[in-house]
Amino acid sequence: MKKHLLSLLLFGFLLSSCESGRKSPHESVKGENVKLTYGRPYKKGREIFGKLVEYGRVWRTGADEATEITFEKNALIGNAPVKACTYSLYTIPGKTDWTIILNGQTGQWGTVYNKDKDVLRAKAPSETLGETVEQLTIHFQNNNMLIEWDRTRVTVPLSFPSSQQLSMLN
Repeated sequence: MKKHLLSLLLFGFLLSSCESGRKSPHESVKGENVKLTYGRPYKKGREIFGKLVEYGRVWRTGADEATEITFEKNALIGNAPVKACTYSLYTIPGKTDWTIILNGQTGQWGTVYNKDKDVLRAKAPSETLGETVEQLTIHFQNNNMLIEWDRTRVTVPLSFPSSQQLSMLN
């Protein structure tokens, strides 16, 4: 009995220590052939874009660990081809559009960014929302990845063409 209790305590300690650095809730969302896991910070009355998250600077696109996106099939982000793989997702917010960055380094804390590991950079339009989104939300809808927070929405077009269609683009 003591051995069993000791094992449970050790497991609980290890589990809590793995998440001890986390400050925000985390979520995994799934779209067609794509999955994303990210930290979901709250606005908490702060000015987000242009202030907390500076325009023109790389942002981890979430909180805590680097946001990870997994493509189960080869894809296109806009017109840029992406190989089926897991990447860290970073962005460079702008007032009218954002740069979407897929980075080959995964498993790191979100503020650890190595530009030399970038696999793709693509532009995506942003728009101002009529209502405030309190908690960062990323979801998939109609072949798009939508990033929404504060009064901003970024629409990242995704598609999963056949291998033959992808080869015609190269």
